[in-house]
Amino acid sequence: MITTYRLHVNELTEDLIASIKSAFKNKTIEIIVSDTPDETEYLLASEANRKSLERSMQQAEEGEIVTFTVQEFQEKYGSK
Repeated sequence: MITTYRLHVNELTEDLIASIKSAFKNKTIEIIVSDTPDETEYLLASEANRKSLERSMQQAEEGEIVTFTVQEFQEKYGSK
C-alpha cells in the first residue's frame, strides 16, 4: 500500500503518527520528506504557463470574461 500525505509542517501531530501506525500495523515503512512549491510558484515555473496566466489576468482586468451557470455548463458539455 502506498499513501501520500501532503500537509503543512505545522500540521504534523502525534495524531498523524498514530494514524500512520494504525494504517501500517506491524509493517516496515519508509518515510520520505520533501518540500513542495506553493501553487503560485508551481504555476509560474513554466514560461508558457506564466504568459498564459498573465494574459488571462489581463483579460479579466479588461472585463473579457465568460460567465455561465452550472445548468448552462451541463447543457453545453453534458453532466457526468
